[in-house]
Amino acid sequence: AQSRELRTYLAGQIGRALAIFNIDEVVVFDDRSMSEIEAAGSAFGDPNMFLVRILQYLECPQYLRKKMFALHPDLKFAGLLNPIDAPHHMRANEDRPYREGVIVDAKANNGKKGSLVHVGTRQYVQIGKALKPGVRVTVEMKKKEAVEPTKPTKELGVYWGYNVRFAKSFKDIFVESPYKEGYDCAIGTSENGSNVSKMKLTKKAKHAIVVFGGLAGLEATVEADESLNVPRGKTSNIFDHYVNVYPNQGSRTIRTEEAILMAMSILGPKLEKINTRT
Repeated sequence: AQSRELRTYLAGQIGRALAIFNIDEVVVFDDRSMSEIEAAGSAFGDPNMFLVRILQYLECPQYLRKKMFALHPDLKFAGLLNPIDAPHHMRANEDRPYREGVIVDAKANNGKKGSLVHVGTRQYVQIGKALKPGVRVTVEMKKKEAVEPTKPTKELGVYWGYNVRFAKSFKDIFVESPYKEGYDCAIGTSENGSNVSKMKLTKKAKHAIVVFGGLAGLEATVEADESLNVPRGKTSNIFDHYVNVYPNQGSRTIRTEEAILMAMSILGPKLEKINTRT
């Protein structure tokens, strides 16, 4: 994208896709070799951090953004972003069992220990646990306590946003997985992959990951990672499935924001059938 405005809108398209398909985690990874990174320079700054910051901003409920994000050049054109309008992006008058909030730097008038949380309503909510100001929390409104961010999804089955993670290399996507057991279904997308219509998912999976390459594709990405020892032409060996999401494309290229929508439209129903997340 040739301007900061276009970059912002492009990142927003990806954020919208993540919310539409109920994505739990998005990993932004650097697909350049270390020598390329050291020699690179950009008038817009680090493109990886730009994408990370925009995706984090989009996922954050609107009423928390001023407290969670300082002024930054990357957010200059945030007004161009279409809201993801996820279930946790609530209006002040909405009565829901859970709300996202941020710990404020203030003490309760009643003298009780704990923390005050700004949850987007007219009054702060007081929770019993003392937490550092500025920390984002998920609050169970009836009990007035901080809970795990995954609880709304587990208890109510509602989508509760995505986490953003940055990986310095392709290898770190898997090595630094937040899940103890890692990803148990890894799907790579490439024009050199097999027809996605022939892909069969039979093994149950808790944490599936779908990987999209950069401009030069996943093969170039794997070759650029100097910590990997994958023979040329064997990128598919890294994945459980290596697929081409649209073999009959009329354009020479499919942009990443297009590939995400296409791939998840096809893979989403397949992944739902093998998902065992509780």
